[in-house]
Amino acid sequence: MDKNSLAARDAAVIAKIQTLRFNPLAAAGGAGSYLHDEDGRRILDLSSSSTAASLGYGHPAVVEAMVKAASDMAGASLLMIPNKAATALAEQLLSITPGQGERKVWFGHSGSDANDAAMRVASAATGRGRYISFIGSYHGCLAGSMSISGHTAMTHSLPRPGLVLLPYPNAYRPNFSPDEVLAMLDYQFETTCPPDQVAAVFIEPILSDGGLIVPPDGFLLALQERCQRHGILVVLDEVKVGLGRSGKLHAYQYDGLEPDMIVFGKGLGGGLPLSAMIGPAAILDHAAAFAMQTTAGNPVCTAVGDAVLETIVKENLAAHADDMGKKMRAGLAKVAERHEMVGDVRGRGLAIGVDLVNSRETRAPVSATMTAKVIYRAYELGANFIYVGLDANVLEITPPLTVSEAEVEEGLDIIDRALGDVAKGIVSDESVQAFMNW
Repeated sequence: MDKNSLAARDAAVIAKIQTLRFNPLAAAGGAGSYLHDEDGRRILDLSSSSTAASLGYGHPAVVEAMVKAASDMAGASLLMIPNKAATALAEQLLSITPGQGERKVWFGHSGSDANDAAMRVASAATGRGRYISFIGSYHGCLAGSMSISGHTAMTHSLPRPGLVLLPYPNAYRPNFSPDEVLAMLDYQFETTCPPDQVAAVFIEPILSDGGLIVPPDGFLLALQERCQRHGILVVLDEVKVGLGRSGKLHAYQYDGLEPDMIVFGKGLGGGLPLSAMIGPAAILDHAAAFAMQTTAGNPVCTAVGDAVLETIVKENLAAHADDMGKKMRAGLAKVAERHEMVGDVRGRGLAIGVDLVNSRETRAPVSATMTAKVIYRAYELGANFIYVGLDANVLEITPPLTVSEAEVEEGLDIIDRALGDVAKGIVSDESVQAFMNW
């Protein structure tokens, strides 16, 4: 590696605990669905920066809102001074998010801090200290949000005492049926976890980092009914799959859920650090100065968030995501006919998982090394995406909501070629060792 390259400079000064590198991509810029590599190549970004770049790169609405807000900046904080952009964004979030009773909005910088705040305020307001979440869930990387996550990447940190972790039913690998999972929860309620001790259940409407797992019909609704029966708050983590990505404005709408609290992040800021939580006023107003962050709700980020939401709604990008997602999944199904390594293609909208296997008969996952090779080869061919899953064997395909049909076809062609080249042994083990992550 050239010591003057961006990748080498990055490795020398950026702490590894802050990074996940899936291929040699070093971005020098970007436009639309493409990033510009340091060497000048255009790379189709089928990850959209892990869904944060919801409108792609350099979208006119984002640029205009950012420049306007920064050039006449109404302070730098919502903490002590209200600003028009934050108020407008909160009003728009409430208007597009179904709910009953008086509700309010909390702003932060990421899904990690939003889930963390949701957890803490739920406990404070209810007087209950326990939580329910899922094996494979990823709710953030702060002490609180990490403690209620169940991903294998989190085993370096102990879960919160009293946390109940349930299996997330997986139709492709049905180790536990929905009824069996619900029976596990009932048994916990009857024995070691009295439900009146549980503040909230945290639900991902698609288990994202756990492998892009779509819940079986009726499962989440049955779970919600059990929790509501015991006064347990239902918190929907829409950080990665919300705001149009699933093919609906809110991913939980597929399952007919009625959450008490909803957490947004990533794509809400269109690439800027922004998160939000919606919840009952009685909970979010529980105490003053309870979840403060100086620059949370600042006018630049919230102005961009407002522009992102307006664009998603006015351009009906949820419907576009549904359409492009169906085309992508249909194309991937045809790719699977040519490659035995593809065991399952699943998802909703533009949240798509490609489950790689050693054997379709046993459904045994490929090694993380093999997954990394597919991603590495795809980068060499001109596309960027990452992997997820408890076994690091699921390709995560989450392009910008604005992706075109031609870009979908380009991405399908690259994935097809990458799978074929890896099967032929073109990519060495040594070439991907620097890109083995979680």
